[in-house]
Amino acid sequence: MALPALAASEHRVDPTTIAVRARTVQTVWDLVSLTKPRLAALVLCTLAGGMWLAPGSLPASGWLSILLGTALLVGAANALNCWMERERDRLMPRTRNRPLAAGRLAPEVGLAFGVLLASLALGVLALGSNLLTFALEILALVSYVGAYTPLKTRTSWALVLGTVPGALPPLMGWTAVTGHLDARGLLLFGLLVAWQIPHFLAIAMFRRNEYRAAGMQVFPVVHGERATRMWMVLWAFLLLVLSLALVPLGLGGVLYASVAGVLGVVFLLVVAYGAYLDGGRGWAWKVFRLSLLHLTALFVALLLSTGSHQGSEGPGAVRGASIAQND
Repeated sequence: MALPALAASEHRVDPTTIAVRARTVQTVWDLVSLTKPRLAALVLCTLAGGMWLAPGSLPASGWLSILLGTALLVGAANALNCWMERERDRLMPRTRNRPLAAGRLAPEVGLAFGVLLASLALGVLALGSNLLTFALEILALVSYVGAYTPLKTRTSWALVLGTVPGALPPLMGWTAVTGHLDARGLLLFGLLVAWQIPHFLAIAMFRRNEYRAAGMQVFPVVHGERATRMWMVLWAFLLLVLSLALVPLGLGGVLYASVAGVLGVVFLLVVAYGAYLDGGRGWAWKVFRLSLLHLTALFVALLLSTGSHQGSEGPGAVRGASIAQND
């Protein structure tokens, strides 16, 4: 009767081993969370959208290099952002449980992880992208980590600067295929700039008390809620204009024009409603949610509408790959 008991004891896992495994899994998850995967996914979607829409073709290896390199670069920027803001993150309920703010990762680990990702990203992009796209990728990293992040506690106008790295991905996708800047690529950049401002002002409106406690110089705290709402109306109007301006330049057809017109007007009316009727936190939350739906629908309609009237060697075609567009 002793033999079964002996066999069972041989398969029993040591509690120390279990604890080590659990810590390892937690560390890996914490490192991944530093890259802000949901934000990175949105960046990659707009990057891929720019590549798909751009005239010309790109080898499948080119697509892979740009997407992988940018994913690593975005992860690096977000990790370094978390490292730089770890003390302020502790002051806000929304961010106090982040790995560096909560103390689950040592600051030097977060810094080393961010630098490692940046090094890998720049290596991949240097080998797999053209010089212009590589320069834009560096601009995105430097403007986000070196300018926008430290300026958030010094000036409310950091918001405008912060739109640059957020709006560069579709332009980077465009230049990755075309190798040059042109009006259509720059208009995609402008579209993302115009979208980001009401989007992030809505966040600042319903989280203004948290930002104030953390010392963030966000627009509602510095300039007041009324001025913030007026700015949101202005940029919602510019967003409508820029989204429709793509059509005469040859990006998007009837489907896209219809979606951009209807959603743009609806978004503008929702923003204006709260702006002129003293919208509060509930209104700001609705604007935030609607802005996400708006951007998603715009890009889906743009891709479908453009693809419906372009040949297989049209926007963003991939030579020798199954994802080339059909006639």
